[in-house]
Amino acid sequence: QVQLVESGGGLVQTGESLRLSCAASGSIFSIDVIGWYRQTPGKARELVADIINGGSTNYADSLEGRFTLSRDIARNMVYLQMNSLKPEDTAVYYCKAFIRRSRDDLPRAYWGQGTQVTVST
Repeated sequence: QVQLVESGGGLVQTGESLRLSCAASGSIFSIDVIGWYRQTPGKARELVADIINGGSTNYADSLEGRFTLSRDIARNMVYLQMNSLKPEDTAVYYCKAFIRRSRDDLPRAYWGQGTQVTVST
Protein backbone atom coordinates (compact mmCIF):
# COMPACT_ATOMS: atom_id res chain seq x y z
CA GLN A 1 0.00 0.00 0.00
CA VAL A 2 0.99 3.58 -0.59
CA GLN A 3 -0.08 6.47 1.60
CA LEU A 4 0.27 10.21 1.30
CA VAL A 5 -0.16 12.11 4.56
CA GLU A 6 -0.36 15.89 4.62
CA SER A 7 0.25 18.19 7.56
CA GLY A 8 0.77 21.86 8.28
CA GLY A 9 -2.58 23.39 7.42
CA GLY A 10 -4.32 25.83 9.70
CA LEU A 11 -5.83 29.26 10.19
CA VAL A 12 -3.67 32.30 9.49
CA GLN A 13 -4.19 35.97 8.77
CA THR A 14 -3.65 37.71 5.46
CA GLY A 15 0.04 38.17 4.75
CA GLU A 16 1.21 35.35 6.99
CA SER A 17 2.94 32.13 5.97
CA LEU A 18 2.36 28.40 6.25
CA ARG A 19 4.42 25.39 5.32
CA LEU A 20 2.64 22.23 4.20
CA SER A 21 4.31 18.85 4.31
CA CYS A 22 3.43 15.64 2.52
CA ALA A 23 4.98 12.30 3.43
CA ALA A 24 4.75 9.36 1.05
CA SER A 25 5.10 5.92 2.58
CA GLY A 26 4.58 2.29 1.75
CA SER A 27 5.72 0.19 -1.16
CA ILE A 28 7.46 2.85 -3.26
CA PHE A 29 9.98 2.17 -5.99
CA SER A 30 9.98 5.69 -7.38
CA ILE A 31 7.96 8.89 -7.36
CA ASP A 32 7.68 10.28 -10.87
CA VAL A 33 5.73 13.43 -9.99
CA ILE A 34 4.65 14.86 -6.66
CA GLY A 35 2.93 18.07 -5.77
CA TRP A 36 -0.06 19.95 -4.43
CA TYR A 37 -3.57 20.68 -5.59
CA ARG A 38 -6.25 22.71 -3.88
CA GLN A 39 -10.00 22.77 -3.92
CA THR A 40 -12.73 25.11 -2.70
CA PRO A 41 -16.41 24.20 -2.39
CA GLY A 42 -18.15 24.00 -5.74
CA LYS A 43 -14.94 24.22 -7.75
CA ALA A 44 -12.71 21.69 -9.42
CA ARG A 45 -9.45 20.70 -7.84
CA GLU A 46 -6.64 22.80 -9.33
CA LEU A 47 -2.90 22.40 -9.55
CA VAL A 48 -0.88 24.55 -7.19
CA ALA A 49 2.59 23.20 -7.93
CA ASP A 50 4.31 19.96 -8.74
CA ILE A 51 7.81 18.68 -9.30
CA ILE A 52 8.88 16.05 -11.77
CA ASN A 53 11.55 13.47 -10.98
CA GLY A 54 14.58 15.20 -12.40
CA GLY A 55 13.78 18.54 -10.85
CA SER A 56 11.44 20.47 -13.14
CA THR A 57 8.89 22.38 -11.07
CA ASN A 58 5.56 23.78 -12.27
CA TYR A 59 3.52 26.47 -10.53
CA ALA A 60 0.06 27.84 -11.12
CA ASP A 61 0.30 31.25 -12.75
CA SER A 62 -2.04 32.75 -10.17
CA LEU A 63 0.46 32.27 -7.34
CA GLU A 64 2.59 35.25 -8.42
CA GLY A 65 5.73 33.71 -6.94
CA ARG A 66 4.40 33.49 -3.39
CA PHE A 67 4.66 29.70 -3.04
CA THR A 68 7.75 27.51 -3.22
CA LEU A 69 7.76 23.75 -3.67
CA SER A 70 10.64 21.64 -2.46
CA ARG A 71 11.30 17.94 -2.23
CA ASP A 72 13.32 15.65 0.00
CA ILE A 73 13.86 12.65 -2.25
CA ALA A 74 15.55 10.50 0.40
CA ARG A 75 12.62 10.92 2.78
CA ASN A 76 9.88 10.80 0.12
CA MET A 77 8.58 14.14 1.25
CA VAL A 78 7.46 17.30 -0.47
CA TYR A 79 6.93 20.72 1.07
CA LEU A 80 4.94 23.75 0.03
CA GLN A 81 6.11 27.03 1.54
CA MET A 82 3.27 29.52 1.23
CA ASN A 83 4.09 33.19 1.84
CA SER A 84 2.01 36.35 1.68
CA LEU A 85 -1.16 34.33 1.99
CA LYS A 86 -4.42 35.84 0.78
CA PRO A 87 -8.05 34.97 1.59
CA GLU A 88 -8.38 33.52 -1.91
CA ASP A 89 -5.77 30.91 -0.96
CA THR A 90 -8.31 29.41 1.43
CA ALA A 91 -8.91 25.83 0.33
CA VAL A 92 -8.31 22.20 1.13
CA TYR A 93 -4.82 21.37 -0.08
CA TYR A 94 -4.18 17.87 -1.36
CA CYS A 95 -0.91 16.11 -2.01
CA LYS A 96 -0.81 14.07 -5.20
CA ALA A 97 1.88 11.78 -6.49
CA PHE A 98 2.48 9.45 -9.41
CA ILE A 99 4.23 6.46 -7.87
CA ARG A 100 5.72 3.25 -9.20
CA ARG A 101 5.61 0.36 -6.76
CA SER A 102 8.19 -1.65 -8.67
CA ARG A 103 10.60 -1.23 -11.55
CA ASP A 104 8.10 -2.67 -14.03
CA ASP A 105 5.06 -0.91 -12.60
CA LEU A 106 3.29 1.89 -14.43
CA PRO A 107 3.04 5.12 -12.42
CA ARG A 108 -0.25 5.37 -10.55
CA ALA A 109 -1.88 8.42 -9.04
CA TYR A 110 -2.28 8.63 -5.28
CA TRP A 111 -3.94 11.36 -3.23
CA GLY A 112 -3.64 12.42 0.37
CA GLN A 113 -6.63 13.12 2.57
CA GLY A 114 -6.22 16.89 2.37
CA THR A 115 -5.39 19.62 4.84
CA GLN A 116 -7.43 22.77 5.35
CA VAL A 117 -5.81 26.16 4.89
CA THR A 118 -7.88 29.15 5.94
CA VAL A 119 -6.68 32.72 5.48
CA SER A 120 -8.66 35.35 7.32
CA THR A 121 -8.88 39.04 6.45
